[in-house]
Parts: sequence; C-alpha cells; structure tokens
Amino acid sequence: MTEQTTTTADSTTAEGAARPTVALLGTGIMGTGMARNIAGAGLPLTVWNRTRERAEPLADVATVADSPAEAVRGADVVVVMLMDADAVLDVLAQAEPGLREGVVVVQTSTIGPDGTRRVAAWAGEHGVALLDAPVLGTKGPAEQGKLVVLAAGPAAARETARPVLEAVGARTVESDEVGAGSALKLACNSLVASLVESVAESLVLARALGVDPHLVLKAVRGGAMDSPYVQVKGAAMLEDALDEPAFPLAGAAKDTRLIVEAARGAGVELAVAEAVQRRFAAAVDAGQGGADIAATFRAPR
Repeated sequence: MTEQTTTTADSTTAEGAARPTVALLGTGIMGTGMARNIAGAGLPLTVWNRTRERAEPLADVATVADSPAEAVRGADVVVVMLMDADAVLDVLAQAEPGLREGVVVVQTSTIGPDGTRRVAAWAGEHGVALLDAPVLGTKGPAEQGKLVVLAAGPAAARETARPVLEAVGARTVESDEVGAGSALKLACNSLVASLVESVAESLVLARALGVDPHLVLKAVRGGAMDSPYVQVKGAAMLEDALDEPAFPLAGAAKDTRLIVEAARGAGVELAVAEAVQRRFAAAVDAGQGGADIAATFRAPR
C-alpha cells in the first residue's frame, strides 16, 4: 500500500469533479465529526443512527433518516462507521432497498481482514462498489477533519468518493486492493494499543516503586522516547480524565482481538499484542469499557 495522494481537509473538489450526494450510517463518536465535515464541504448529506437521538444533533447540517434504506436513497456515496462487521452487514442489508445502481460504499469501520472479506462478498453479490477505508484518528481528528484515511479499492470508486475523503481527512493513503486498508489499520492500531498500555505500565510501576509517576512524563519529555500521544494519554491517566472517551476502551479491546486473530491467521505470533488484548479485556470486565482507551490504567494489576 503506497501513499499516492495527499490532501488537506479544507481543499476544494478538483475542477470538474462531481459533488456526490452522501449518506452516513452510524453517528457515534467518530461518525458525528465526520458528518459535520462532510456537510461543511458543501456535500448534500443524510445521516442515520440506530438510536435516532444520537443523530438528531446533526439536523442543523443534514437530513436525519428513520432507516438505513431511507438514508441511502439517491446517495452516490454511502459512508459506514459502525462497531464491527456484524453491525456493518446488518445495516447494509437494511439499506439494500434504497441503494441505487453505481453507489460507492465507503466502509470506514475497523472490522479486520476477515470482516472486510465478508463485506466485499456482500458488495459483489449486490453489484456495489466497495471502498475499504478505515481511518486513523480519534474524536478530535474526526471533528477537525484531520483523520488519515486508508482508502483501498478500485480507482473509479476512490475518485467518486474523493470529495468525501478530502472532507474527513488530512491525508489519504491509497491502494487498489480491497482489504489492504483494513490490514494496514490493524498494524497501526497494534502500535497505538501497545503504546497506551506501555504508558500505563510505566506509570503504575513508578507509583508501585514509590516514585511520583508525573516524573516519568517529565523525564521522557522532548526526548527520543516521547510523543504527543505519550504526554496526552499519560496526563489523562494521572488526572483521571478518562470518562469522556476520544476512543472507548471497549472499541480498543475489540480492535486488539481483531489484531490477534489476524496475526494468528497469518501464522504470526504477536506476544505484546496478545498481552495487551488480555489487559484491555480485563479493564472492560472491570467496568471501564465506556471510558477512554487510557482507562487501561484503572484496571486491577
């Protein structure tokens, strides 16, 4: 997968390019921010969410539909942002009566290679062009239009969807092969999950050894081991500012399960990812699933 195209969220649609009518299915933490940026780019937008109340705040910029079929009727591009492959396939099945010929489905949820194969099979059966386009980023980048979109699929589908990709993302990494986006997303999320758990363990260890854990963040600040993510997540852990998630721990636990399953399917052992999966699962079992991914810090150890 190569980064063939770099775009900015405030770039204009290429001269002569059509401005597609868009439907967005799933207005959770990520979908809400994405929807506002799509509408902000001047693209006609209809949104749907299983719980309508979560879509209603978007009524100032979009039409709120009562069903997936109603939402997608007349749409050129359908963006899907849901929890897992089962949810994606269920909602697409509900949307089928409203899908028009030539529609492009932009599947942005994190569903892994197996889930993507299932969605691709559905798309093939129904004559739908599929763009496998999970995104890197959490609530803030979604709201700011600064996601990184991992867009894999036919060139024609990418071009149809490009105004949408440019609206939600700061950069687009492109590939021709459906499945490459989901595979890359898991590789990147493995790094994110391992980093968060490593920060949590460093702070837990410092505290257990009688050292002020704030000194860990101070010691690494500005050095080769530092990153904005280390400082932001570390501070959130120490300030216990974890109950308004940028990315819920339950979602991270699902993603680490997908990572481990994909690695095993490829014949690769990922010892760190498997340990992180167990830690995230323990934190979810301890009631932290709705908190931020950094709430792994709260899990019993």
